[in-house]
Parts: sequence; structure tokens; C-alpha cells
Amino acid sequence: MTGVNSSRRQRQQHVVTPRIPAVTMAIALVAGVFLLVPFIALLTGITWTELPALLTSQSAVDALWLSLRTATVATLICIVLGVPLALVLARTDFPGRNLTRVIVLVPLVIPPVVAGIALTEAFGRRGLIGEHLSVWGIEIAFSTTAVVLAQTFVALPFMVTTLESHLASAGQHYERIAQSLGASTWRTFSTITLPLLRPGLLSGTVLTFARALGEFGATITFAGSLQGTTRTMPLEIYLARETDPDSAVALSLVLILVAVLVIAVAYFRPSTQRS
Repeated sequence: MTGVNSSRRQRQQHVVTPRIPAVTMAIALVAGVFLLVPFIALLTGITWTELPALLTSQSAVDALWLSLRTATVATLICIVLGVPLALVLARTDFPGRNLTRVIVLVPLVIPPVVAGIALTEAFGRRGLIGEHLSVWGIEIAFSTTAVVLAQTFVALPFMVTTLESHLASAGQHYERIAQSLGASTWRTFSTITLPLLRPGLLSGTVLTFARALGEFGATITFAGSLQGTTRTMPLEIYLARETDPDSAVALSLVLILVAVLVIAVAYFRPSTQRS
């Protein structure tokens, strides 16, 4: 018994809690303050007595409703397109895989206005595809469909990169065992791969929705700014900034609250649900 206690004390003595340099803590504090100060400044700039009237104006309600609808549709499209694309990139080896990754990542790094011009060249009335669609009476540019396409174009990389990273970290151990035991490809996908994807899919969905909700440059370039049709919340804020700064600040608060709510729902759940 004495030997067991002595061994336990020795193990406890050898347990070392890793520490990080103090300067790292100081820099992290600066980074946290840097991220927090603009939001505090925004809150102090709001005229709270006028807030209800500013948020319930017809243009603000139209913009918020349009943003929520289009961001939701764009997120669903990103899920439908992003899951297979991430699986192909993470689980298969084919010529041009690195080039495909570059194509996926390009919308992340190009200016949103450039993304809008590219979409116009593809789906505009005289675009590569839009020209043929116009023959059939289908016009995409400057419509709500254009808003959804713009949001999907800039948000899809968030879904793909999140899922591919999650698949790479999860490995293929369980899929190999299942298929070695005779499970079909589809059964392995539906019973093992998809459940493994769930945490990554949730994170990707949150990031995708947040990116789609805040999309501005590609939308105004490709879809324009028509109230109730293409004028999403970021566009409404931009226009209000020119004529009514108080309204712009109030509308910004709404987008921040929606983003915080989405993140809270996704990440701050009971631990039993996360597991």
C-alpha cells in the first residue's frame, strides 16, 4: 500500500501543466481588445431612444427579411454542393486535385467586387451562360436569384475547407473496416462518413451562413440594389451610411446580433449534445 501511494505521489510530481510565455498572453490580450473595441464603440454610438423606429422602417424590414431568406437558401446550396466536393477532395486522389483546391479557394481571396464581375461575365445578360439563358427568357442578373448566386459563390469555400479539414483529421479508419467487412460504398457513406461529418458540417454551416449574410461586394456588383428584391441588409447599411448614419449603426447592430445568435446556437450547446 505504501508502495502504491509512493508511486502515485511520484506520478503527481511528474505531471507538469504546460505554460506559455507571458508575452504571448500580453499579445493575446491586445488582440482581444482590438476585436472588442469596435463593437463597444458601435454600441455607444447608437441612439437607443430612436432604435425601435430605425429598425422597424419598411426598408430595414425588407432588407433583413431578404437577407435571411437568401442566406438560408445559399447555405442549403452550399451544403448540397460542398459535402460531395469536400469528400472528393479529401477521400480521392485524381489528377488536378491541387488545381481544384485552388479553384475552391480563389473566391476566398479575391475582392468581392471581382467576384461580382466574374459572376456577371458568366450569368449576366451577355455573359457566357446568361446569354443562352436570355434566349429562354431567363434573366438572372439584378434579381433575387443573383443575390443567392453571389452569396453561394463567396460562401461555398468556407463549407468545403471546413469539411475537408474535418475529414482529414477524422481519418479513414472506420470506413476501411466497414468496407473490409463487406459494407457497400453507400452504406459506409450513410452510416459512418456522414455521422463523422456532423461536427464539421455544423461548423461549416455556421460559417457559410454568416458569410452569406454579410456578403456585400459581389451582391451589389452582380445583383444591384433594388428594395425588396436585391437590397440585402449590408447594402441597406451602406446606403443608410450616406444619408442617415444613426440608421446605419442601428442596422449594423441587428446583423451583429444575428451573427452572435447563430454562433451561440452552434457552439454553446450542452456538452452531451456536442459529444
